[in-house]
Amino acid sequence: MMGQRQHVILLIFSAFLLFQTSNAHNITRLLAKHPSLSTFNHYLTLTHLAPEINRRTTITVLALDNAAMSSLLDKNPSIYTIKNILSLHVLLDYFGAKKLHQIRNGTALAATMFQATGVAPGVSGFVNITDFKGGKVGFGAEDNGGSLNSFFVKSVEELPYNISVIQISKALPSVVAEAPTPGPSELNITGIMSAHGCKVFADTLLANPEAMGTYEDNVNGGLTVFCPMDDPFKAFLPKYKNLTASKKASFLEFFGVPVYQSLSMLKSNNGLMNTLATDGASKFDFTVQNEGEEVTLKTRVNTAKITGTLIDEQPVAIYTIDKVLLPKELFKAALSPAPAPAPEEAADAPKGSKSKTKSKSKTKSKAAPTPDSDSPAESPDDDPADQVADDDNAAMCFGAERLAVVGLSFLLVFFLL
Repeated sequence: MMGQRQHVILLIFSAFLLFQTSNAHNITRLLAKHPSLSTFNHYLTLTHLAPEINRRTTITVLALDNAAMSSLLDKNPSIYTIKNILSLHVLLDYFGAKKLHQIRNGTALAATMFQATGVAPGVSGFVNITDFKGGKVGFGAEDNGGSLNSFFVKSVEELPYNISVIQISKALPSVVAEAPTPGPSELNITGIMSAHGCKVFADTLLANPEAMGTYEDNVNGGLTVFCPMDDPFKAFLPKYKNLTASKKASFLEFFGVPVYQSLSMLKSNNGLMNTLATDGASKFDFTVQNEGEEVTLKTRVNTAKITGTLIDEQPVAIYTIDKVLLPKELFKAALSPAPAPAPEEAADAPKGSKSKTKSKSKTKSKAAPTPDSDSPAESPDDDPADQVADDDNAAMCFGAERLAVVGLSFLLVFFLL
């Protein structure tokens, strides 16, 4: 009987341990245990790479000790160039010490976080890993002429198939990653949009000093832009011209978000998002929904899908969308009449409730559509309320799982006593 009780206790402990630690890692905490990597750890935080690493799974960090970081910093690179260099040291695959010595055919090409930003042209964001005879493993940026002049030193931390932190002898040289990178205030966001299929939107933004000024004021602190492609925005221009001056500014500001949102952040978060146009009762928000690799933006009027990334570098991200997203504050949704309830059911039909909560960047609430409109009604897509319901269901499922674990555990103990 005592053996059975010990076995049950062990099962309970294992269940809770698995529940609490599944797929969780924090690169800053992992590196904090290694003082020789403190400078590297500091710059992962300073460049905002640490949160990006924490959001990913199946990842390898090529850590540099303080001496190697000192050699890198002696060149006085800007913080934005440092971010590019360090993002080249984050592999989007898992390589533990054992796997490094079991590479098929002795060599592998790994994509990096630098490649994922879309800034690295061609194969310049890839790292070559080669297992030499005698147990020596070399690393080199693919745009470095095939030179493998940095080598495996030791395994620092490993959470199998989730994250591996290994130390290499020196920084990976890369002409592209080390190139001077302009600061956010030096970025020409309308120029970037114009050169990549969003010229009509960019020209319209430039022609509106109020909206353009709002975008410029937010570049340094964090800005995400969703720019409609030329064809849909050109077709929309007649409706835009019918708006009043103040509503034109609000409409253009609606496509900007006053925080930096990387594509991985958008893919991992669902919910309402405030915009540059959000101001008190004028919510001007939209719902972000994702399914796999597809990210959509929804209002009560229509839905747009992210189709490309023009730039994704902290603190600025610009994405293209396939439609002109319409705010419910300016455009009416064409509502379909609801079917009349059966007489015996009408008296028992529950009444809906509304709630409003405001935050700077995201909120779980939904706002009722306003009656004001400067344009003909548009056809509605899915209601954002579906997302709120999904969030509530997810929360209920999470709580149910926890209760199930607790209940089953105590039930087992009760029957074995």
